[in-house]
Amino acid sequence: MPLPKPQAMSQPILCAAALRDIEQRQRQADPPLMERAGQAASQLALRLLADRPRLLAPLIIAGPGNNGGDAFVVARLLRQAGFPPRVIFVGHADQLPGDARKAHDQWIAAGGTTLDADALPTDEAACALVIDGLFGIGLTRPLTDAHATLVRRINAFDCPILALDIPSGLDAATGRVLGVAVRATHTLSFIALKPGLLTLDGPDHCGEISVHDLELGSEIAACAAPGCGRTVSRELFAGALRPRPRNSHKGSYGSVGILGGAAGMAGAALLAGRAALALGGGRVYLGMLERLAVDPQQPELMLRAPEEIFGLADCLAIGPGLGQSAEALALLTRAVDGKLPLLLDADALNLCAAHPDLLDRLASRGHAAPVVLTPHPAEAARLLQTDIASIQADRLAAAQALARRSNAAIVLKGCGSIIALPDGRWYINTAGNPGLASAGSGDVLSGMLIALIAQGWPAAEALLAAVHLHGNAADACVAAGSGPIGLTASELIPLSRSLLNRWVIAAAEIGMGTATSKAAPRPLPIR
Repeated sequence: MPLPKPQAMSQPILCAAALRDIEQRQRQADPPLMERAGQAASQLALRLLADRPRLLAPLIIAGPGNNGGDAFVVARLLRQAGFPPRVIFVGHADQLPGDARKAHDQWIAAGGTTLDADALPTDEAACALVIDGLFGIGLTRPLTDAHATLVRRINAFDCPILALDIPSGLDAATGRVLGVAVRATHTLSFIALKPGLLTLDGPDHCGEISVHDLELGSEIAACAAPGCGRTVSRELFAGALRPRPRNSHKGSYGSVGILGGAAGMAGAALLAGRAALALGGGRVYLGMLERLAVDPQQPELMLRAPEEIFGLADCLAIGPGLGQSAEALALLTRAVDGKLPLLLDADALNLCAAHPDLLDRLASRGHAAPVVLTPHPAEAARLLQTDIASIQADRLAAAQALARRSNAAIVLKGCGSIIALPDGRWYINTAGNPGLASAGSGDVLSGMLIALIAQGWPAAEALLAAVHLHGNAADACVAAGSGPIGLTASELIPLSRSLLNRWVIAAAEIGMGTATSKAAPRPLPIR
C-alpha cells in the first residue's frame, strides 16, 4: 500500500486580528502588499492559463474593496504578459480604499477598461479562467440580490476558477457560506491560512489551496496574537515517533482499558479495542456491558466485567457503545472521580451533558491525569447546552469553549477537525475525506488515541497524532480505490498500523525519533 501524499509542514493559521496587525505594520512596505499579492496571483494565473485555449480570454471579477484592488493588479500584470483579461468591476472607483484606488487607476493607465456585471459572458465555456476578486476576508454578512446572482453566474463557468485570498461569500473565520459562495478550483491565500479555508464549508469551496506569505515570513513567525493556530502535521508529534527498544515486553507499552459495548452496541467497543491493539497498546482490556466471552476476530483482546477494568488499566477510554443506563452512569462517575488518564467519547459525552456536575468534576481533576474529549457536533452541542447549528456556525469557538469548560483536550470532529487545548492553543487537521462519515469511525479513533496514551505519549501529542493518522488512513484507503463511498471503520485499522510504523521508521531515518524509555518528550503539555 503506497503512502498518501506527504503532508506539508505545519502551517500557521492566522485570525483576522493578527492579519490586520501585520498589514498595519506593513503599510509603508516597498513594494506594497497589494502589489506583491497581485504578483503572486498573476504567476499562479499564468500557470493555469498555460493549459487553456489561447483564444479564450481570462475573466476577472473586481469588487469594491481591497480584494478588488488585488484583482486590478492581476489584470494589469496579465495584460503585460500577453493575456489581456476582461474585467468586471462591481463598485465605484471613487469609493475604493486608497491602495485599491491606486491599483484601479494603474489598470486604466495601462490601457485597461472595466465593464459592469451586465457584460458577464453568458456562454459557460467562454473564458479560459475566472479570477474571483469580488469580496475578501472582511465579508461577514450574507450575499444577496445582485451580488448573490453574480456569484451563481461565476460558479456556472466551465473553466478553472481562482479565488484571491478566499472564495467570495465564505466566512474567513468560520468557513460558513454567507448565503452563497464561489466554488473555486484554486484558492491563493495571502500571508497565511485562515480558519475558514480549512473547516466546515471551506474545503468544498476552496479547491486546491496554496499560500503565499508575501515575503513576510519573519513577521508571520513572530506573530503572537491570541487566537492563532496551526495545521496538524507530523512535526508536531515527531518527538514521540520513536522505534521500540529490542529489550521490551508487552508491559512496556501500557494497559488500555475500554468501557462500553452495551446490548446492541458491542461492535463499537470491539472496534475501539481492535484499533488500540493495532496502534500498539501492550494489553487491551474491554469492559463490555454486554458480556462476551471472546472476540473471535481479535482473540488478543481481554474481555472482562466492566468493574474489573479499573484495577487493570493504566488509562481508560469510556463511551463506545456505552449507552445511558444507570450502570453506564455509575461506570462513568467512577472513571471521572478516578486518577487515570481518561478519554470520553459517544455516550460518555451524552451522560456528561445530562449530568453537568460530571463536567465540573472533570474540570477540577487537574493535569496529573489528563482528559481528552472527542465529540462530534451534536455531542458538543449537548455539552455546551446549545444546538448543532450554533456549533457549526463557529466550530473553532465551540471547540475552544468546550476545552475551557472541561479543562480537557478536545477534538471537534467533522470537516476540518479542530483540536483545542485548555491553554488556548488550537489546530486544524486537513487529512481525511468523507469516507470517515461512517458508523464506527469515531470508535476507531478512540481506540487509536487511548493506545498512544497508554504507551506514554503526552495527551496533546497523542490527540494530534491519532486525529492526523486517522485522516491519513482514510486518504490511503481512497488512494487504493476503497472509498470514500462505502469505506468502513474497520478498514482504517490495518492502514493506521501500517502508516504509524512507516512514520516511526521515517522519523528514525531523519533523526527525529529516538529509541528511549516509555516516556516521550513533552513539547506540548496540557497546561
